[in-house]
Formats: sequence, structure tokens, C-alpha cells
Amino acid sequence: MTETTEPDVTIDSRDATCPGPLMDLIGRVKTLEPGTVVELQTTERNSTTDVPEWLEEAGHDLLGIDERDDHWNIYVEVN
Repeated sequence: MTETTEPDVTIDSRDATCPGPLMDLIGRVKTLEPGTVVELQTTERNSTTDVPEWLEEAGHDLLGIDERDDHWNIYVEVN
């Protein structure tokens, strides 16, 4: 993710167990317009593989995954 891209929507799914973060993302993406950038915050390591797999199937773009000290931020662009 580039430093200049700011998310339009942040989903805080930290401390949710799998598949909670992915389900939170799926539910929210359904309500968003194409071009919207979403930041998913998660402490669930499986999200770093589950989310990109779902994005590929669903036709959305993975912009990047940033690892923080205690969680990951996964950036998505809705198509």
C-alpha cells in the first residue's frame, strides 16, 4: 500500500476469530461503491491468506497487507 492512499472505510475486526474478519469484509463490501478503498484490521493470521483468496474469486483488488506490532491491515479496492 502506498503512503498516499487513504482508506475510505475502516473495518476493525481485531480480536475476532476466523472467519469473522473475512465475514465482516464480505458484508461491508456488498454495500460499497466500486473504487472504494477498505482497510480491514485483523489479529487473525489466517486473514492474510483467506482475504486475498476471496478477493480473487470475488473480483476485488488487494492493494496491500501491512504487518503491525499486534495486527495486520489489509487494504482492498472494491470493483
